[in-house]
Order: sequence, then C-alpha cells, then structure tokens
Amino acid sequence: MSMAKMRPALPLLLLLLLFLFSPSAAEIKSLTINSDSRPMILLEKFGFTHKGHVSIAVSSVSVGVLSSSVQPESSRLGFFLLNEEALLQVLMEIQQNPSFCVLDSHYILLLFTFRDLSPPPFASFNRSYPVTSPNEYSLFFANCAPETSVSMSLHTESYNLDSDSSRDYLSAGQTHLPSLYFLFFLTYLSFFSLWLYIYFSNKLSVHPIHLLMSLLLLVKALNLICAAEDKHYVKVSGLPHGWDVLFYIFQFIRVVLLFTVIVLIGTGWSFLKPFLQDREKKVLMIVIPLQVLANLASVVIGETGPFIKDWVTWNQIFLLVDIICCCAIIFPIVWSIRSLRETSKTDGKASRNLAKLTLFRQFYIVVIGYLYFTRIVVFALRTIAAYKYQWVSNAAEETASLAFYVVMFYMFRPVEKNEYFVLDEEEEEAAEMALKDEEFEL
Repeated sequence: MSMAKMRPALPLLLLLLLFLFSPSAAEIKSLTINSDSRPMILLEKFGFTHKGHVSIAVSSVSVGVLSSSVQPESSRLGFFLLNEEALLQVLMEIQQNPSFCVLDSHYILLLFTFRDLSPPPFASFNRSYPVTSPNEYSLFFANCAPETSVSMSLHTESYNLDSDSSRDYLSAGQTHLPSLYFLFFLTYLSFFSLWLYIYFSNKLSVHPIHLLMSLLLLVKALNLICAAEDKHYVKVSGLPHGWDVLFYIFQFIRVVLLFTVIVLIGTGWSFLKPFLQDREKKVLMIVIPLQVLANLASVVIGETGPFIKDWVTWNQIFLLVDIICCCAIIFPIVWSIRSLRETSKTDGKASRNLAKLTLFRQFYIVVIGYLYFTRIVVFALRTIAAYKYQWVSNAAEETASLAFYVVMFYMFRPVEKNEYFVLDEEEEEAAEMALKDEEFEL
C-alpha cells in the first residue's frame, strides 16, 4: 500500500475510534487548545431533542504556520456537527479523495469557519445555534489547512429546552440518570440496613470478610448518591459543583473493595483459613495497583474529554486494565476449587467437601456471569440502543450489579450453619459418590 493511500486511512481510523469511545454525556465545557495540528478534533457528543441548542464561544484564536510558503485560508478551519448516520458518508468522501475537506461535505451541519471571526487582534466568535433535527451529534473542529496548527480558548454549551423553557444540560439519552441513580441508592440503602440486621443477629458466625462486605455496600450506596447529585447538577446547571470529585473518590474505593472481596471470598479467607497464601497475596498486589491505574484513567476520560490528544489511549488503557483485573480475580476461585477437590480425596469428609465445592462452583459461575454481562452485554446495549435510550444500558448495568451483590451476599451471609460447614452423616455415602462422578472441571 502506498503512503498516499495510508494517509487518509489514519484519520478514518481515528474518527472511528473517537466515535467508539466518545462520551454520551455533555456539560458546559471550557478548554484551551495549544498548537494543535490534528485535522479533526472531537469536542463532545450530545443527544438533542427538537428543542436542542449548541453555543460556541472562541477567543484568542491564532493559526501557526509550519511553512512560511503556506498561507492558510480561514474558510478551511471551522466547527461542524455530525451525526452517526452521516458518519459513513463522510468517511467514504474522505477515502475517495485524500485531499477532501470535511467542511465541504453535504452530510455535515456546518456551524462557522474562521472566516466569521472578528478581525485581529480580537479573533473571537460567540454564537448559539438551534438544532432542529433531533439526533445525537458530535461537535468537531476541522483543520483542512495543511502544515498549520491552531491555538484557541473554547467555551461550549449543549442543552435541550424543557417544556417550561428551562435548560437541560444532560444528553437526551441521559436526562433520566439522576432519578435512576437515586432509586438504586435507596435500594442499596435498604440492602445495607437488611445486611446490618443479619450481621448483628448472627454475631457468633460473623467473620472479618463480612465487615468488608458491609463496607462495600455502604460505599456502593454513597457512590450512587454522589452519581445522582453529580448528574442532577449537570442537568440543571451544566456543572457538577464538586460532586464529580466525591463520585470518583467513592467509585475508586468501591471498585477496589469489590475486587478485593471477590478475591478474598474466592480464596476462602476467614471462612476456611485465617491467612492467605503467597500466590493469593500476589493476586491482590496485582489487582489493587491496576485498579488505581484504571481509576486514574477513568478520571482522565471523564474530566478531560475527547479533545485531548491522548484520550483514545487512556480509553485503551482503561479497557486493558479492566480485562486483566477481571481475569485475575477468577484464579483464586479456581485454585480453591482445585484445592478442595484434592482435599476431598484424603480427609474423608465427603459431605462437607461436596457442599464447599458446590458453593465455590456456583460462585465461579455467578462471577463469570456478572463480568460477562457488565463488560459485554452492557457495551452492546450502549452501542445498539437509540440515543434517546442510552439510560437503558446504565439501568441494565446497575440491575446486574444489584443482582450480583444480592446473590453473593446471600451465598456468604453470616448464618449459624453456613454451607461451608454442612455435614450430614446420612448423606456421606451419597456425597462420596457425587465427588467421584463429578470432577468439578471448569
């Protein structure tokens, strides 16, 4: 393949990646672009109703020329909106003509070019545009002037008008998120209260892992109320007013606690043994630092936006780390199943070992199901759902998480006769036969 054919392929690939990883929520954003030579910059993505508006204010605009022989045309730099239906048409235009400028496409909604800027030294522009055709649009800045770089200060606002003419700064597909998160907060708060009742009603059967599980429920509830407040303030004012900071803090604690609890339950810590083996400690030592990195990537993704040059890279880091952590937490469960299987051949306690093996195998299936649904199915829902129903993927994710928490907490609740310690002499012979017939292979 020649270099001429490879060059147009690069922006095509970049555009597809940006659409794949681009956020579906927006707010009032102020950002600064310094000496950026990228041909296209995705600024934000937003779902508009028939009463949608986008406001753009640019100031301190300057175009740097990399070659003195080049005199950029101001009409070759500008802002436009693009919906996903028109994306393929634009990609075909770029692929067919390497020198094609996206600002000349009939499939975009051109807002303005640098020709509309006030004359130097002001070089500014401020205008609001109505979006009369409801759809999900991405706001782009395009630079079709070769060998130039752009610097500017940019302020954007995307919003829909409600029936009472008040502004809703949440995307059309996410305007229900504040109520959704608050509903799940109340659910987890009730769950936490019930867990405390069980916890204090069975003090003799309580283990240290149950304390961590209690903390996990509390942090999950706090994470949800912060998410609800964050989205509420973005909805009514366009800014999170500090709730995003609390959200990221509790999200970090929640994710670390969740993975830690799964690993510790998988090892049988505090149920079967009071200490961890070296390989189990290594899993925790790998998972926790990786979760720190994953949450750092999550903050960068959520707070900066797709306009930064390394935004796609941070998304890839987040996905890779998340996959590694999901795989790592499975190993302790597999090790415990194998260890119990070997022990059952020598200790003569078939009934007890069968109960333990059954419990661990069920837990293994539940964890796999939870990870598959929240990583694969939720992503598929987010991809195929119409922009007005993006909240459905959030609801599905929270429902799956709640179901996982309920099943996990029920399986390992503090009760006087936990399934770990089931021993029925009358069924001992039947258990021995079951262990011989069932190898518990995963």
